[in-house]
Amino acid sequence: MVWPFLYSPGDRLSSAELAAARIDGDVIEVGEAFMPADAVETAELRAASLRPLVAPGLALTHETAAWVHGALPDPPARHSVQRCTERRRNHVLDHRLHYRDTRLPPADTVHLGGMPVSDPVRTLCDLVRAALSDGRAPGAAATAMTGIFPDLARAAQNSLTTSGPLPFKRLALAWLRDAEVRTR
Repeated sequence: MVWPFLYSPGDRLSSAELAAARIDGDVIEVGEAFMPADAVETAELRAASLRPLVAPGLALTHETAAWVHGALPDPPARHSVQRCTERRRNHVLDHRLHYRDTRLPPADTVHLGGMPVSDPVRTLCDLVRAALSDGRAPGAAATAMTGIFPDLARAAQNSLTTSGPLPFKRLALAWLRDAEVRTR
């Protein structure tokens, strides 16, 4: 599907034409594409802007999903993707992607701009658990997610409570309880 407000280099305009339009102030960068400067940047446009970079069968997750959902003002330098099909990948992916091979269940995804994206609850759970597994406190993306979605911390707690055994689950539940108290 061609998005009328999204220009990928080489699609309708060359990279040079898009660079000139950006210098003129006619377009702005969004993800891996450009959009008119006076258009509203939506979650659908953010997700669709990554279509040239992300192969079919991969979902946007973690910080990339937080950016798509509107929690982060700028896209991450390296986009997080996760397999969302039964089939495993057997080829080298783009170096701008951080790939996770664990399958993302369809129940934990939403489709925005023609791209599968982890839903806000799954995104928050993943962000919190990933930070804790690295020995650091959850960062700006997790905090911003709880700030823009009022009941997200409670929904994430419910999701983790009903899930099976997961690494760093107890620590994540404690952080989510504290985040729920902070957002009240």
